[in-house]
This record gives sequence, C-alpha cells and structure tokens, in this order.
Amino acid sequence: MDDQAKQPPAPGIEEHVLGADGQFHVEDAPIDLSGHGWEDWFALATFWILAVVVFIQFFTRYALNDSAGWTEEIARYLLICTVFVGASISVRKNNHVQVDVFYQFMPRPMARFLSTSVDIIRIVFLGYAAYLTFVLTTKIGRQQMAIIDSPIGLIYAFVLLGFVMMCFRAMQVAAQNWRRGYSVLERPEIGITETL
Repeated sequence: MDDQAKQPPAPGIEEHVLGADGQFHVEDAPIDLSGHGWEDWFALATFWILAVVVFIQFFTRYALNDSAGWTEEIARYLLICTVFVGASISVRKNNHVQVDVFYQFMPRPMARFLSTSVDIIRIVFLGYAAYLTFVLTTKIGRQQMAIIDSPIGLIYAFVLLGFVMMCFRAMQVAAQNWRRGYSVLERPEIGITETL
C-alpha cells in the first residue's frame, strides 16, 4: 500500500472501505506481547487449569450424577493461586482501586507528598503481609490438605509468592513515580497508557 492509503482521511473526506480494485483490504495490527510479565502468563495458566477442574466438577456432578470430591478443593486452591499471583499484575499496572479526585484539588506539593506516602505505605504493607505469610507457612505448612494427600504449605507458598511479587512490583512503581516526579494519583490520565 502507498503512504496515502495508510494515513487517516482528512476531515470532511469520506473514507472508502474498498480498494481501487474493488476488493476489501484489511491489515491486522501486529500482536505485541511484550507488555506482559511472567505473572500474567502464570495467572492465565492457573485460570485455565481452574476452568478445566470446574468443568470436570460440573460434568461429574450433572452428567454422571457422581461428583468427584477432589474437584471442589482443588478449584478453591487454584482460585487462591490465581488471585494472589494475579494481584501482582494489578500492582504492576497500578490499577488497583484508588481515589484520585482529592488530588485534583490539593496544592501540588501536598499531592506529591501524599502520593509518595501511598507508595511507601503500600510497600510496607505488602512486605509485612509477605512476612506474615512466611511465618504462617512455616507453622502450618506441613499439615495435609483435606482430601488430597499434599501439604497445605504448597498453597501458602503461592500466597507468599503473590505478596512478594506485589511488594516487588510496588517498589518498581514507586521508583518509576519518583523518577518521573508524579504518580497516577496526581495525573490519572497517565494510568490509561502507562504500565511497567
């Protein structure tokens, strides 16, 4: 295609769908997967394993009329793994629920101080949650699951991994906010386009 066909039409000029040869020409945008971290793929994999387990549970309960007892417990544990590892995605993208309307009415230095405080408090909270999860895992991690003969510590290990990743991603977001001089709380419009 020539350069004129790639440019959007000027205002007032009607865009044509068909080419000069009378055929419909469409070009797909290139697929870019570089914006995804490893936790995105891990959460996607555990989600699909969860979907398969829930389907097995549904099929055995309603089609075979003999429910597989292990599916409910495994589905619960897979959901826990998906949520805690998936939460680090939200921290990385900085799209957890936040109230940013107050920052629009504050003086700029006060808004900067508060948004930096939010970054620090988030890091401290997630680090402390990771520490508490580690302590809990060392105390009850060898206990067995209810139906499956495996230690419950496997599940707590994924919760610990989720908190560690959330804390790490929160540190990355805080460093990015510090370098740039503002955060998404101060300028919510950047949250739509920017992620780590």
